Amino acid sequence: MKRTLQLLIISAIFTISSIASGVDIPYLTGRVTDNAQILSPETSHSLTDILKAHEKRTSNQIAVLTIKTINGESIEDYAVAVFKEWKLGQKGKDNGILIIVVPEDRRMRIEVGYGLEGTMTDLMASRIIQNVMTPKFKNGDYNSGIVDGVRAVIEVLEGGTLPDITGNEDRISEKPDFFESDMSITERILIGAFIFGIIGLFTIIGIVSPGVGWFLYFFLIPFWAMFPIIVLGTKGALICLITYLIVFPVAKLFFKNSDWYKKAKNDLLTKGSASIGGFVFSGGGSGSSWSSGGGGSSFSSGSGFSGGGGSSGGGGASGSW
Repeated sequence: MKRTLQLLIISAIFTISSIASGVDIPYLTGRVTDNAQILSPETSHSLTDILKAHEKRTSNQIAVLTIKTINGESIEDYAVAVFKEWKLGQKGKDNGILIIVVPEDRRMRIEVGYGLEGTMTDLMASRIIQNVMTPKFKNGDYNSGIVDGVRAVIEVLEGGTLPDITGNEDRISEKPDFFESDMSITERILIGAFIFGIIGLFTIIGIVSPGVGWFLYFFLIPFWAMFPIIVLGTKGALICLITYLIVFPVAKLFFKNSDWYKKAKNDLLTKGSASIGGFVFSGGGSGSSWSSGGGGSSFSSGSGFSGGGGSSGGGGASGSW
């Protein structure tokens, strides 16, 4: 569900849909579509038989796609687009899985349909990529890497467990939730700077403003609870929320005794407006508001937050080698 949440929030922020543009989606020619030609004919036939037998037993549809390059596009967005075009999984069950390998970009992804997210979780997909497929790919053995990856996916879907990989499995299980996100470190830094820049700005405004401050404190709670999940994972987001709930009131009570805060509060009561750090705060019948010194931005306690978006494809995990 984490990838779904990421798509929803990012779409709401930027008000655009996440799509893969500029890269053609191959025709679905079979359970194995080896456009990159990295699999031997014997491996392709063997994989097809394995996937066909699994579908007969469970009705789950698993497809493998190899493509040389996606020209710098996000593999997450491309996987969603392929999944949607190919319509993997039974109608009403959404029980499809797509395994994509992009050898020239050294990227891969396991995209999971909604109906299988409870079994093939994002973390489980990530373990298959890191523990089963990546070591083989690093040695240039695409045949074994993909076959072993497919067998591991099927093992999990049919109620089994992944084999214990000495060393890697322990390190992954010991990783804190901060690293559960399947985004690259660059993506986490860029998106994190955007998210924390916005809610951080409003947090600072809430702390230093005498009027609208406590309104902003409660207003920002759901944003501090949800947005950090994208880059820090659930435990990281929980720590951010707890920190915010404690630090905000402590900081506000600390500044409350400062001379500039008292002056600003007095100016609001006597003059109806106050200036703090280049921002002009004003009080009114409908609440408090602030504006920049140039008068270009404003906030009022009556304003709300709205956004729209959607999602497609489901959860999963990405990796590189």
